[in-house]
Amino acid sequence: MKDYSTCVFPDREAGKDDARVRIRVRYRGKNIAFLVGYRVNPDKWDRTAQRCKRNTNHGKAEIPAAKINREIERYLDAIESAFENLTPSASPDAIRAEVNKLIGRTTDNQQQAHDVYKLLDEFVSHQGKLNNWSDASYTKFNALRNHLLAFDKNLHINDFTTDRLSDFVESLRITSDLRNATIAKQLSFLKWFLRWAKRNKYLNVDDFETFAPKLKSSEKKVIFLEWDELMRVESAELPTLHLRQVRDVFCFCCFTSLRYSDVANLKWSNVFDDYISITTIKTNDSLNIDLNDHSRAILNRYRNADLPDGRCLPVISNQKMNAALKDVMRLCDIDTPTTIVYYKGNKRIEEVHPKYELIGTHCGRRTFICNALMLGIPPEIVMKWTGHADYSSMKPYIAIADSAKKQAMSLFNK
Repeated sequence: MKDYSTCVFPDREAGKDDARVRIRVRYRGKNIAFLVGYRVNPDKWDRTAQRCKRNTNHGKAEIPAAKINREIERYLDAIESAFENLTPSASPDAIRAEVNKLIGRTTDNQQQAHDVYKLLDEFVSHQGKLNNWSDASYTKFNALRNHLLAFDKNLHINDFTTDRLSDFVESLRITSDLRNATIAKQLSFLKWFLRWAKRNKYLNVDDFETFAPKLKSSEKKVIFLEWDELMRVESAELPTLHLRQVRDVFCFCCFTSLRYSDVANLKWSNVFDDYISITTIKTNDSLNIDLNDHSRAILNRYRNADLPDGRCLPVISNQKMNAALKDVMRLCDIDTPTTIVYYKGNKRIEEVHPKYELIGTHCGRRTFICNALMLGIPPEIVMKWTGHADYSSMKPYIAIADSAKKQAMSLFNK
């Protein structure tokens, strides 16, 4: 069954400097097209040999010609085998299916087409149940799904070559207008999914293992309330019960290190005379956190409030609390100009905000850690309260405490 011809060529899209490598099979007056999965520079393409010119590199990742040419040969071998395996009456669709099977786009034990979105749904369902994901984890992978859809609605699991990964990064930067730090997070979620696909034998390429684009980044600024700011917020006369309750919940986090999820779940059964005992929702750590005068006073304020499900504090949704916190901080004059630095591509961007715009629920936990260290409490004691497993995650906070101590020492220079 040799009644066919093939042509390998760079298929340049409008507005692109490079081109996709496409194989066109001519059979019974119809074309059957396959994308090889790499992009090439047309100026480095040998039209006679229908291959990349020797000793050239292609695409943003500088893929060697030899690697691309080997993949072309693999496709051509699969095409030849498909025509040998099938009868002369085989339809173009049957030929396409056979080539895809031989090239690894389908497997004998998995008949469904391995498009990314079916597999991503399977991954999220399986891993979510296995690891008892929080709503936040599901939200993160839903965002990844939307970014992939915006990039290419017809993605196949084996499309994730180095060049396609580079194109995805470019799509995140240009189409989605994401910061470099956010792009790095999206890539980490994608690699998590691809590692699962590789383990389950859905994925035949492993370019993602070594794919590490250079994404300029700046050290993330730790936003927290300094002690005098915290005291100002704690004692402020606020105009509404709603804002006072939001302030109390936030301050309780500042005096205990609790995350939003844990303070929202805190019940009177977790409260003892001198401490609270919880199993954290995010990390499943069992912690005993000592009460101090500030945290104890906030609890006592709501001891007879008769809140639902035996809860200690009137916690509203995280989104509503974040919005209300900014009003609280603005009313308390927490408005120090604060510079945030981030990168989009190679562009360094600086933004100056009044501090109240940057305060959210997680700042409570950061406030506790920073102030505890600056008060001289040893890091290993702070870690017992917060549940941090090692010093690496405490380094940003320790650096802040060391800086504060240096500034304090400078007072002697007067």
